Amino acid sequence: MTLQPKEFRIDFPDGTSSVVDDRVMGILRTLQSQAAAVQRAQPSTPRHCSVCDYHGDFRPTGFPQRVDASCPKCHSVERHRLIMLAVKRGQVLGDADENSRVLHFAPEPMLSDYFRSRFQHYVTADLAAGFDLQLNMENIDLPDAQYDVIMANHVLEHVDDFKAARELHRILKPGGVLLCTVPLIEGWEETYEPEGIDSDAERLLHFGQHDHVRMYGRDFRDRIQSCGFALEAEITSEGADVVKYSLLRGEKLFLFRKA
Repeated sequence: MTLQPKEFRIDFPDGTSSVVDDRVMGILRTLQSQAAAVQRAQPSTPRHCSVCDYHGDFRPTGFPQRVDASCPKCHSVERHRLIMLAVKRGQVLGDADENSRVLHFAPEPMLSDYFRSRFQHYVTADLAAGFDLQLNMENIDLPDAQYDVIMANHVLEHVDDFKAARELHRILKPGGVLLCTVPLIEGWEETYEPEGIDSDAERLLHFGQHDHVRMYGRDFRDRIQSCGFALEAEITSEGADVVKYSLLRGEKLFLFRKA
């Protein structure tokens, strides 16, 4: 007699859901319980949020959970705080002024509030409804050379990145910039993108999230540059900033310029 695997539904914070079998669910429950145990055992360490200026204890978040990842005030996570640090320090967007035209894909609320107050011509976009523009990044229904700045944080791993990057390049003005973050493993020379990974459960196992379609290696830079961009800057979370702002060690923010 062969027992059929049980299925479990997982609801994610972004409103999507996924169905996994009992084997995958067992792995996820183990990882989550381990993260919770670490959180309980760790002495309270006050952190500082570069987005909203909150100072105090942070909260775990994610699936599996990451210790001290989320600001309890604005709900920023590590990449949001890295981006805001780079912006406030003038490491990126230093040449953008209030009249710059800015397009923000899949906008994070805690970042969107800041950028909307800084730029007069700031618009948001997503494949879903409820934003300033409803756009498919792989086939953007906009004329050429429209924007000075495009932001896309943890978006390219969800789509055909070559199609998307060519479209982003097309709608940027000459000299315009793409500011982006992606999940990336520097120890991998090439991006991991095998064929045949089609189900939510398989994508969760292979890429770490049910709606990701690859895990980037060091060649991420080459992939984007092959679409007409030049890599201008990489901002890396490191040193004391990791502790103070609760960043992911080695996470990178990329700035590409339209060549």
